[in-house]
Amino acid sequence: MEERLQKLIAAAGLASRRHAEELIAAGEVTVNGEVVREQGTKADPARDHIKVRGKLINPLLEKQEQTYVLLNKPRGYLSALSDPENRPLVSELVPQSLGRLHPVGRLDFNTEGLIILTNDGGLTNYVTSARNHVEKVYEVKVKGVPPEEQVERLRRGIRLDDGVKTAPARIVKTDETKTNVWFEVILREGRNQQIRRMFDSIGHSVIKLRRVRIGPVTAEGILIGQWRHLTPAEVKRLKGERPQGAVKRGPRGSGDRQGDKAGSKQGEKRRRRPGGGRGA
Repeated sequence: MEERLQKLIAAAGLASRRHAEELIAAGEVTVNGEVVREQGTKADPARDHIKVRGKLINPLLEKQEQTYVLLNKPRGYLSALSDPENRPLVSELVPQSLGRLHPVGRLDFNTEGLIILTNDGGLTNYVTSARNHVEKVYEVKVKGVPPEEQVERLRRGIRLDDGVKTAPARIVKTDETKTNVWFEVILREGRNQQIRRMFDSIGHSVIKLRRVRIGPVTAEGILIGQWRHLTPAEVKRLKGERPQGAVKRGPRGSGDRQGDKAGSKQGEKRRRRPGGGRGA
């Protein structure tokens, strides 16, 4: 059966679909010995020999078992498959026996929190695409106390230093001292260092940043540096599918707001516990 090359490369666990498109554009992919540069080109691994950087990927497609790992990333690790500066990679925090996994989206080097590692390009594409509205929830500690009108600008969307305007975001203040404020920030997009750049634009730099939820998946029970497999139900929900036997949700309304409040209270409890993030 013919499939787009970027989908096959992602299914082989070599890259996300976006990165696969870059590999195709760079002339790193061949089909039956011919270099393919046109996006959307299809191939059938049952009859075509597909190579990426000279390596035949057909055997990988034949034996590929989809793996989904949830990692609570520490600071000081790069969310990438390789690094010319030889900095530590998130892949080093999970067993090599799981095979070659790529990160779903990115957390920057100094940000901690949840990141998914997988060899399923379909899940990667769904979670990282802004049109699918998969929420990412962050706990953010900023320097100083931003005026409410400045925070409201961030909620509406703000033009960053590269001229790109951010989508509307939900931002809730969860704690405050004389010198710092904690916010819960909920995004449905993921631009490079977006939250840091947002708060920099209003003159209040980010001191601490961690991601505590991706869609339905939370950090509960996973300490920094630990990982676990995602459950089949979590994978289905991350892909926008309803797990078998799930109750159909009603219209958005008070129930959703109550869930948001509960999430905020849980985040505040984590910060207030002894030895928690508030004093970091």
